[in-house]
Amino acid sequence: MDGILNINKPLGKTSFSIVSVVKRLSGESRVGHGGTLDPAASGVLPVCLGQGTRVIEFLLNAPKAYRAEIEFGVVTDTDDATGKIVSRGNPSGVSRRKLLSALKSFRGLISQTPPMYSAVKHGGKPLYKLARQGIEVERKSRLRRIYSLELTSWQPPLATIEVECERGTYIRSLAHDLGQLLGCGAHLKNLLRLRCGSFSLEDAVSLSQLEDGFRYGYWQELIYPIDFVLLHWAAVVVDNVAEENIRKGRPLVLDGDDSSGDRCRAYNRDGSFLAVLKFNSETGQWQPEKVFISP
Repeated sequence: MDGILNINKPLGKTSFSIVSVVKRLSGESRVGHGGTLDPAASGVLPVCLGQGTRVIEFLLNAPKAYRAEIEFGVVTDTDDATGKIVSRGNPSGVSRRKLLSALKSFRGLISQTPPMYSAVKHGGKPLYKLARQGIEVERKSRLRRIYSLELTSWQPPLATIEVECERGTYIRSLAHDLGQLLGCGAHLKNLLRLRCGSFSLEDAVSLSQLEDGFRYGYWQELIYPIDFVLLHWAAVVVDNVAEENIRKGRPLVLDGDDSSGDRCRAYNRDGSFLAVLKFNSETGQWQPEKVFISP
């Protein structure tokens, strides 16, 4: 059972629990998700099965898009609604104009400090474990890119924004920093993931739909092929000799190569997805990086 499910993770569920549900329903032991969503967040969670787990790294690196509801005037120790309130401010001075001006500061390349309640490790321990012990440590800031950031609703003291960002961006930190900039504090009240790479919320299936798919035997219709997450790369069709070299992990030169980038998708003449090829600029050859059809 090889492929990827696009699941709409409900509130209150961990990403790991969704993986466990898929394992139980499918009977497949090789199952993993393509990017953690906190229990307090919902939305797109790609879950890979079988050989599909071998493209998880590309899902993790893919851009993500979110709809976030931010409440101004309340700061929590977790930067979201699950934490304890540590301070309150007066949000009455925040206007739409000031909010729109502040949002400009968070577009493009920004510096973020990971929240204490995160999986980032310090001395080999996740920060959230230290935070639960009441220990706060200094964290190194990181550069993250915000591709787009728009205000979609302003109902004081609640703002709804839609943001597209690169891997490792903390929307909780974005909410906290926005509140600090506007002088009243803020926290992330709700978070919905709209997209993860090629997967969108509009096409995601609920857990009940997934269970019905396996119960009534149409689960195959819910699974995306492995190469779906790689469609932004160029594709090449190879002959039988090149196919055999790919199957055996041998580097090859692609005739008439017009692909761009350092990776491409390789297919045989029957249209079967063979492998991910990575270009070696030193040798001018394409090395099979991940082969999906066995010798």
